[in-house]
Amino acid sequence: MIALSRALALAGFLGLLLLILVWTTWIAPPEIVPVWLALIVLVMPLLFPLRGMLHGRRYTHAWSSLLALAYITLGITIGAAAEDRLYGLLMTGAGLAWFAGCLLFVKLDARRARAAAE
Repeated sequence: MIALSRALALAGFLGLLLLILVWTTWIAPPEIVPVWLALIVLVMPLLFPLRGMLHGRRYTHAWSSLLALAYITLGITIGAAAEDRLYGLLMTGAGLAWFAGCLLFVKLDARRARAAAE
């Protein structure tokens, strides 16, 4: 179950990263700001937890779940606009998968560590 929760967190995280990269560069580049600025603002925060997420560190999963909430909120906000509804729904779904996977992984990994210490 721990591996499944970690896989869910990684799938949501990497899916969100890939979604933002593909959507911002190819599918619908922003018209108001340069593409590079939009990528820096949207992708840069995702680079901070990347190493810890890939290595399965419990602490990184714990604090990155709070970062996932920002992307869930952004996805809901974008989804409210009629022209980018699909992008918003995909971002919200990936963010929710990342958030749920992180919380489940932290809970199960802490339980496993407690059992191993006893």
